[in-house]
Amino acid sequence: MSMTMEDGSQTTTQEDMGQRMSALEKAQAVQAATQAGAEATQAATLAGAQSTQAAAHAGTWATMAAGSIALVVGIFLGVTIAKS
Repeated sequence: MSMTMEDGSQTTTQEDMGQRMSALEKAQAVQAATQAGAEATQAATLAGAQSTQAAAHAGTWATMAAGSIALVVGIFLGVTIAKS
């Protein structure tokens, strides 16, 4: 059942209003899910970047430690070879 206004335009029916409300609720649910997905993706990206940075940092220190050990061993070998 629709009502006609004085200017000739029709107002929406209760059924039409219910359909519009349902469509709005669905659109809001989709928007909320999209926002949650975007936040989860951003959090995963940040976690990946942090773990990559940590691995690079650990690799740098491991390389420096191995180089230092090799230098010390090389010095002792050089001293031993020079004495003989």
